[in-house]
This record gives sequence, structure tokens and C-alpha cells, in this order.
Amino acid sequence: MYCGNCFRDNAMVAELRKLGHETLMVPLYLPMTLEEEDQSTGTPIFFSGINVYLEQKIPFFRHAPNWLHKLLASEKLLNLAGKQAAKTRAEDVGDLTLSMLRGEEGNQARELDELIAFLKSDTKPDVVCLSNAMLVGFARKLKSELGCLVVCQLQGEDAFLDSMHEADRKAVWATLTERASDVDLFIAPSQYFADNMARRLSLPTEQLAVVYNGINLEGYLVENPSADLSAPVLGYFARMCEEKGLHLLVETFIELKRREATKHMKLKVGGGCGPGDQKYVDRLRSHLCLEGVLKDVSFHPNLDRPAKQEFLKSLSIFSVPALYGEAFGLYLAEAMAAGVPVVQPRHAAFPEIVDVSGAGLVAEPNAGSLADEIEKLLGNENRFHALQKNAVKTAKEKFNVGAMARSMVETFEKASLTKNNQPVSA
Repeated sequence: MYCGNCFRDNAMVAELRKLGHETLMVPLYLPMTLEEEDQSTGTPIFFSGINVYLEQKIPFFRHAPNWLHKLLASEKLLNLAGKQAAKTRAEDVGDLTLSMLRGEEGNQARELDELIAFLKSDTKPDVVCLSNAMLVGFARKLKSELGCLVVCQLQGEDAFLDSMHEADRKAVWATLTERASDVDLFIAPSQYFADNMARRLSLPTEQLAVVYNGINLEGYLVENPSADLSAPVLGYFARMCEEKGLHLLVETFIELKRREATKHMKLKVGGGCGPGDQKYVDRLRSHLCLEGVLKDVSFHPNLDRPAKQEFLKSLSIFSVPALYGEAFGLYLAEAMAAGVPVVQPRHAAFPEIVDVSGAGLVAEPNAGSLADEIEKLLGNENRFHALQKNAVKTAKEKFNVGAMARSMVETFEKASLTKNNQPVSA
């Protein structure tokens, strides 16, 4: 399954290296599925998903012989496990999440020791950047063993943790709040999410920074984007699942098809679609068929990077109406890079991203309001083209991997000055 955060981190590491920084990307759990060159090539996978699971479920396996431990960490086995795995359900992994947050006190302490031994044998890092808050259990021992700055990215963890069973949820949030004090700095992808996690983790403002997400623009930018507004194409590109609001966009499309001004509209749906998503997608297809509009809808699952770019460039308007509390929405940066205006619900980080970019509109989080804003935009050609230009401009200036990497380095340096009164390399 594709992971937007993995795409972002992989692109950022490549850019940091271009900027001259010695940067190591360490994969965890399973081999990554990427659309660009893998920046972790040559680095072992730590916290092997199979070992992590067995250490949680079978106490004696925490002391398994090295030969067995290494065998179960082989890339071939992990690839096989990854192909068989469905989407992780939060309610199934509360105990494992809690154990990981406990770090050196958890059931996966052996894995943390192996990671630290590897980092000690490699060039000693000035900064260790954890990719999400569920890894903060690493921070205490990383700092004591390596003496480095530890920063942690925040990427929408709250929705996952909040969907756990109540007892697990309370324990996980309490442990996350306790362990957050071990981290030197948290980096959020939006001010909305920085404020949200500051409140939930009782973090002081000086322990938080905001760096907007960015993408590799190669193959995206359209200098003079155009669109046929008489036969508009509404598009969606994200995982085809309920959390991302695909059903809400389907209802919005059905509403638009009932209106005279937008009766010729088509809908294109792209993004990741795994075995666990298929029943949901099939239900949407059936609903579209009953409404008599399935002929105007096409589905494009699991596209590679070039196909995704062509998909996005074929759209008139883009929307992923997720209502679970999106921290940024990397898909918005991708749409903007293709010169496509966005229409998003007035929810979570979306108003902030639309305001910063000037490349879209926000609506109330229901099908009628979304349809109203889409119809208005299509009926105002001057405004539509202005938003197209703003989309490309924002991609060039703000939501690209170069801007993200430079901001990350500046943030690391400021945090280091605060901690040690001397700058470090990233």
C-alpha cells in the first residue's frame, strides 16, 4: 500500500543530500513502496514487522536466538508479509502502540538497541528525525546513547489513536504525553495541527515548529494550465476509503449531475486501493449505477508516478473531502502542482492550506455546500483561471520539496542553537 508520508520523507532525504547534507534514511517495519528512487537503499530495515509482532504476542520470542531473529527480518519475508497485510486497524494494535511508545521499557527494546548500535557504527548523527509521534518512545535512549538532537514530525496521528478502544486510547495518549517531553522539537505540517497537538500533549509553544509539506515537482508543473469548463472533470486522488471522504465526493458529484449548469460533468477517482478497500469502492459503484451516473465516472487505482501526474493534469477541479482531521493533505500539493484548483470542506487544516495557497475554495462539510462552491467556481471563468495560476505559483514557492528541506534545515539549526548554543549540520 502506498504511504504519502513515506513519499514525502523519501523526497526530503533526496533533497537534503542535494543540498550537501549527509543524510541517512532508516526504514522501519516493512520495505517501502515508493514512486521515486528509494533513498534508503543499502540501509537495513529495523523493527522488522514480523519480529515486532511476535515480540508483542509471544513473550519468549523477545529472547529468540539471533539466527531466527535475523531470518524473520529478511527482506523477502517482509515483502511477502507486506503483500498479505491489510490496512492496520487502530483497535487491533493498541497494546503494540503502547509498547512502542514505552521504548526501552517496551517489548521491542531489543529492536531499539539494534537501531542504536547501527547508528553508533555509522557516522554519529547531529539530528535524529522521527517520522511520526508514535516513535517518540525512541527519543529517551537515542539522546542518552548518541547525545544528539531528537526532533519528531507530526503527521495526523490523532485520528488513528482516537479510534482505539477506550482503555487503550487513554493509556496511549497518557504515555505519548509523558514521552513527548523527551523530544527536543516537534514539527507539524500546518499551524492547525501544531495547535491541536500542543493542546493534546500539553506542549509549550517553543517545543513546536511548522514546516509545510512539499513534493518533488519534476513532471508536474503546467505553466499555462487550461480546462474545458463546458465539460468539467471533478477529480479525487487519495486512498479510496471512507476516511478520505470518497463517499462524500460521490454524493457531491451526484448532486452536481442533477444541476443544469454541471450536468455534463465527469468524475475521475484515483489513488491507492487495496483488498480491504474493494468492498467500499464496489458499494460506491453500485450507488452511482442506481443514480444513473456511473457511465460518467472512471476509477484509476494504484497508478505509478507518471500516470498519476497525467491523471491530475486531466482534471478541472480537485477535492478530497476528508473529515477525520487532516493535518495537511499532501494530495492538495500534488493537485496544485498540476495547476488544478481545489475545493475542500471547512475542516481541520484545509482552510489554512487554501488560504496560504490562494488556490481554492472551502465549503461547509456536506454534499450540497461542496456542490454549490464547485458550481460557482465553474461559472466564473476569471476566478477559475486566477486560482489555476495561484496553484502553480504556490507549488513553485511553498509546497515543494526544496522549500520543505530548506525549512527543515533552518528548523534543525534553530533547535540546536537553543539546545547547545552552537549550530550543527543536518
